[in-house]
Amino acid sequence: MTTSKNNTQFITTTALMTALICILGPISIPIGPVPISLQNFAIYITIYVLGTKRGTIAYMLYLILGLCGLPVLAGYTGGVAKIVGPTGGYLIGFIPMAILIGFFIKKCYRNVLLSIVAMEASTWVAYILGTLWLSFSAHMSFGAAFAAGVAPFIVLDLVKMIISAIIGPTLRDRLRPFTALEAI
Repeated sequence: MTTSKNNTQFITTTALMTALICILGPISIPIGPVPISLQNFAIYITIYVLGTKRGTIAYMLYLILGLCGLPVLAGYTGGVAKIVGPTGGYLIGFIPMAILIGFFIKKCYRNVLLSIVAMEASTWVAYILGTLWLSFSAHMSFGAAFAAGVAPFIVLDLVKMIISAIIGPTLRDRLRPFTALEAI
């Protein structure tokens, strides 16, 4: 492939996966200070399709769009206040989560069980960063912030991980010719 074609594929597929996060990310159910959303599910799928570097770039582009005020964050909101508000720690925590998931998925993406374990372990980084920030910004104890911002999501997030681990490898394999992925 020529460099120009690789660059075009890089930009196009990264933009498409950013758009996927923008479509799924705002879909949410408010249940307290932290809503149930599809942001992490979109990140899991994006990492499968694009890999670590490009998947993380796609998520960061999504965050920038939200920071600029576009209504792409949970609940169709956006703006600086959302990023620095009570749920901002989770939004920022998704960056190291994506990097870790990408690292592990690259090693075990065909093994559903190992992929789920990798996503679960990596998601705890976002859980911890988000809980710390929620605790600080909402003046809650760490335990109260954990109860509000993590406990209600653990089972549902596990379901998202299972679905991602099942469909992710197929999406990666089928879209690989279009995404110019590095060899696994």
